[in-house]
Amino acid sequence: MIQRVTTPVLFPPPTYAHASVVEAGTKLAFLAGSVPLDGDGNLVGPGDPVRQAEQVIANLEEQLRAVGSDLAHVVVTDVYVVSGETAVLSAVWDVVEASGLSLGPHSSTLLGVTCLGYSGQLVEITATAVVPDKAAVVAEEARR
Repeated sequence: MIQRVTTPVLFPPPTYAHASVVEAGTKLAFLAGSVPLDGDGNLVGPGDPVRQAEQVIANLEEQLRAVGSDLAHVVVTDVYVVSGETAVLSAVWDVVEASGLSLGPHSSTLLGVTCLGYSGQLVEITATAVVPDKAAVVAEEARR
């Protein structure tokens, strides 16, 4: 069974869900690319890949929250940056590391690309995350 989730606080995607959750032993969420749009569909941080990366992370957190997960449970990401310059990719990666996504650490690919889907978009992140069982979370917190 696949549960498709569109997060109500994010800009509605045109033809895809923000996340898909599949339960097969461990529940996983496959998230659509998080983009630097606000809830009204406006581009955040035009021309600024660092500001866009911050918005992308904030939107990713909303996608994860909508399916009962969080940044700490992300197992893999693909980070797309419109740039061929290593310094720009590194600046975006610094935002990823500072976000808490690097805890674990998760598996990731950082890519410099020619363009992304929205006009002016410089950053996008796709992710797969574990959706923790609530009973397991309570037990883990009790151990701490």
